Amino acid sequence: MTFRVKSSRRIVTHMTDADEPRWLTPGEQRAWVALAGTVIWLPATLDAQLQRDAGISHAEYQVLSWLSMSTDRTRRMSELADTANVTLSHLSRIVARLEQRSWVRRTPDPADGRYTLAILTEDGWRKVVASAPGHVAAVREHVFDQLTPTQVAQLEEIGAQIFRHLRPDCATGHVAPVDAAAEAASPGQSA
Repeated sequence: MTFRVKSSRRIVTHMTDADEPRWLTPGEQRAWVALAGTVIWLPATLDAQLQRDAGISHAEYQVLSWLSMSTDRTRRMSELADTANVTLSHLSRIVARLEQRSWVRRTPDPADGRYTLAILTEDGWRKVVASAPGHVAAVREHVFDQLTPTQVAQLEEIGAQIFRHLRPDCATGHVAPVDAAAEAASPGQSA
């Protein structure tokens, strides 16, 4: 509980132990700074690689990639927006750019006309397949080549735990193992 006492020139605040913030320990602070730096710099680094090598943004690549992994390469726009953690309006602008390049098309959902479907075109599929090797190389260089196999397993566990906390409505916080033969036949789907 906080008590505020007005003096003639300032407000004096007294906090009880119950109100004291749970400050980070030195170890937690170091971990937080490392995570925050990664969350800031990794997407920017991946975006720069995709812009340079494929002429698309990381956000555009993610939409193409998610569509490539969807049944019939099709998703409702509202589901894509939720996956991307952006507003439907923001996603619509991203998809409009992809439509201009003939990589995605939109159509009303025949099952429920209130929804719009985003569909990956064959040109869009080819773009994902062509862009994936460079993207995967960047992910490998900037993430996995920096870690031991034990650290990769820890990263998966930690990332899944935090993701499940942030998005308890999602069925899982991790990606199912990919069949190596299917992965080889469909490059880009796991990128």
